[in-house]
Amino acid sequence: MSNKKELKEQYKQMKFRMGIFQVRNKTTGKIYVASSINLDAIWNRHRTQLRFGAHPVKALQHDWNTYGEEQFSYEILSILEQKDEDTHDPKRELKELERMYLEELKPYGNRGYNRE
Repeated sequence: MSNKKELKEQYKQMKFRMGIFQVRNKTTGKIYVASSINLDAIWNRHRTQLRFGAHPVKALQHDWNTYGEEQFSYEILSILEQKDEDTHDPKRELKELERMYLEELKPYGNRGYNRE
């Protein structure tokens, strides 16, 4: 049986899909764009927050409550290639990639749920 330290180290060694995603309102076309170090888990987190009425983006929460869960989709926009180099800083790279997507898609105001 592995101890806590070994389990923690095993978890650190796991590779998750990292990248940029969006949550799309199919009715209005509005989008929420963000990045995640675990694209496979982030939608569960957002969906759970929305289901419980606890999402930090109030406009997204309002529309979720108004239109219903079935009117929203989760879409992966870009996957960040993982590297094994010690100099690789995936969080920094993700933030830069997210900034580029925000600049391109401009998901603000009538177009989306992000804040400028």
